[in-house]
Amino acid sequence: MSRIVIFGAGGRVGRAAVAEAVRRGHSVTAVVRDPAKYPGLEGSSGVTLVRGDATDADAVARVAAGHDAAINASVRLDVPSESYFTAAARSLTAGLNRAGVGRLLVLGIATTLETSPGVRIMDDPQFPEQYRTFSQGHVAEFDLLTAEAGPLDWLMVVPPMNLDADAPTTGQYVTAVNTVTGTGRISHPDLAVALLDEIDTPEHHATQLAVSH
Repeated sequence: MSRIVIFGAGGRVGRAAVAEAVRRGHSVTAVVRDPAKYPGLEGSSGVTLVRGDATDADAVARVAAGHDAAINASVRLDVPSESYFTAAARSLTAGLNRAGVGRLLVLGIATTLETSPGVRIMDDPQFPEQYRTFSQGHVAEFDLLTAEAGPLDWLMVVPPMNLDADAPTTGQYVTAVNTVTGTGRISHPDLAVALLDEIDTPEHHATQLAVSH
């Protein structure tokens, strides 16, 4: 059994990751900014709901102490994408290294994946500018992790364009490194399976791992 701390545990991916971790017998600390908004998160055995902020290195170190791995599924849409994701990456690397946590998985976005060598989805001239700006936050996050993670073993897990609550849940997925793969669709529970597989048996490191049905 591992101890896993999940930031952004109140969102769809966060909740799916909590459920999959519990199903595997792990102990989970579910981190949200306002625990009062998520009373159902602590209903299952093995889950502790706490207040925390992925952009606060001191808070990260405090809630992550004693854990084996971390998942960051948090996002904020009320601040610029690049500001949020770089702040989170910087605080997570500092806080997790301070707490002695060995493994970090962060969620990426499919638009940063390549459709051909050196060409990303977001590079298409027809790609909407507002989405390109949001995607750039994950590009900056990846660059910061590459430069500043230190001893932390990290991985960016990238769901396909269609992260679909209604997609079938199969318990299976396909992967590719840095490139588009599969059907372009996956359910939240199957994305959680991929996340937990990379905690239970880490196979990819310091790269973008695309997952899809």
